[in-house]
Amino acid sequence: MKDKLEAQIPRPEYPRPQMVRDRWMNLNGTWEFEMDFGRSGRDRQLYNKDRLSGTILVPFCPESKLSGVEYTDFIPAVWYKREFDLPEDWQGGRVLIHFGAVDYYAQVWINGQPAGSHKGGYSSFSFDITGLVHKGTNRVTVYAEDDVRSGRQPRGKQREEHHFIYSGCDYTRTTGIWQTVWLEWVPDRYISSFRLVPDPENESVHIEARVKGPSQGLTLKARAAYKGKSVGEGQAKASGDRCQLTLKLSEVHLWEPGKPELYDLELVLADQGGTLDAVRSYFGLRSVSLSDKAILINGKPVFQRLVLDQGFYPDGIYTAPTDADLKRDIEISMGLGFNGARLHQKIFEPRFLYWADKLGYLVWGEHANWGLDITGPAGLEHFLPEWMEAIERDFNHPAIVGWCPFNETWDRNGTRQDDEVLRIVYNVTKAMDHTRPVIDTSGNFHVVTDIFDIHDYDQDPASFAAKFEPMQEGTGVYVTYPDRQKYEGQPYFVSEYGGIWWNPENKSGWGYGSRPASEEEFLARYKGLTEVLLRNRSICAFCYTQLYDIEQEVNGLYTYDRRPKFDPGIIRAINTQKAAIEE
Repeated sequence: MKDKLEAQIPRPEYPRPQMVRDRWMNLNGTWEFEMDFGRSGRDRQLYNKDRLSGTILVPFCPESKLSGVEYTDFIPAVWYKREFDLPEDWQGGRVLIHFGAVDYYAQVWINGQPAGSHKGGYSSFSFDITGLVHKGTNRVTVYAEDDVRSGRQPRGKQREEHHFIYSGCDYTRTTGIWQTVWLEWVPDRYISSFRLVPDPENESVHIEARVKGPSQGLTLKARAAYKGKSVGEGQAKASGDRCQLTLKLSEVHLWEPGKPELYDLELVLADQGGTLDAVRSYFGLRSVSLSDKAILINGKPVFQRLVLDQGFYPDGIYTAPTDADLKRDIEISMGLGFNGARLHQKIFEPRFLYWADKLGYLVWGEHANWGLDITGPAGLEHFLPEWMEAIERDFNHPAIVGWCPFNETWDRNGTRQDDEVLRIVYNVTKAMDHTRPVIDTSGNFHVVTDIFDIHDYDQDPASFAAKFEPMQEGTGVYVTYPDRQKYEGQPYFVSEYGGIWWNPENKSGWGYGSRPASEEEFLARYKGLTEVLLRNRSICAFCYTQLYDIEQEVNGLYTYDRRPKFDPGIIRAINTQKAAIEE
């Protein structure tokens, strides 16, 4: 019966796979819904209204087909409402409501009373609603505002124009709820979050857990297992609101691209009377470091063969129709010979990162900075808090091998970017995570970066090769925009190239450069461009644009509905050639 009920709920899977508890309730499904074009709903007290005028299928945005609304013009604000009954065994303790993501500014009411607000369209948030719920039927109301044209919010690839013809590489917008909404029961004292720092050289993992509620007399117990066998146990007393311990492992199994060895982890919070809280998790034992030429995984140079993945879906826009669709995108990429992806202009949901962990797929975490004005310090206010939430949420995923907060920070209306905004974000990112490299802004304009990356969409393999030949000979380095950025000896990454325009089914689409006349010409161009990068011993990684078409942009290796345009085996054979930096 439970399986049948879950099948009726869209996206029914547990939404936070690195921190699993048993007592939870998925609130996805049909909600009441209303668009608020005048943003007057709060004045009209819609949070107290008995019914809204329409319905929507959560967690799909109203622009999407799967939502049942499919309204693609600008939507300044939206309202949601639904009822829920708390399970009988949820008495005592605390009740939390979680939102995977709501774009952009959200306010939440429970039974007509304010529960909290959140700014940021990509990061997760939650509220303790214990004092607002009661036995029997309860009501949750959500209000969301979104304005991608304001310059005061990161919009990513959501188009600022009305019509797709003029949008280049921007796509359909997402407004409001676009990830799972769920309830969770926790005890009065519980583990609110934790960080896992793998330490393969010392055969251990370092654990820091945060505790909510009075921490006196509490102990954190940790147990690690590999394929069901216990490989480490430890415990530590709480100090303030934290418990810290180092768990020594009796067996070392390294997480590597394509070889995703994972350990199971159980964390138990206890006092003298016994267990208070328990969560299940996992971790990968791997390190990321840099040499003068390469990115090292577990001390070995690994050429990162990446593809640009923008996380769009024909029927769900920002939201994958099913969990299997998230996994399939990774499997498609790996089948083409890529070992990872730049997760581009979007903070991807935890379920995608879970599958990347499980499949051994390297990813770079990136924010959706396009649309945000960073020509002055005010840009920090609208960027940094959400970026910090993303780092904190996703820190434990072994698949994430680097952070890239910004992408192509173009000047705005003739005013240059404020370099201090990039410098501060870089420094905060490094302070929050010393275990991964950070690229300040992918492509341009670098201020301070661990890896020097460039974007180049030259379609001629010969002229493309000529730009990098001095690097091969040790006589120079190709720098785009040399008047704005300077190479300082970092590992060198061509993080966007290709973008070859090809889709015979869509001849009015958009892509980079001239369209090949035939499939054979496409493959020759792809092979020529890619081999230039693989064979240059001064290049440590590439990222091809892109994995699949999106709406009017037709430069994917697959169509938007995930059909291959070419024999995947041909692409795989090109991508998997040995790179010079690995020899």
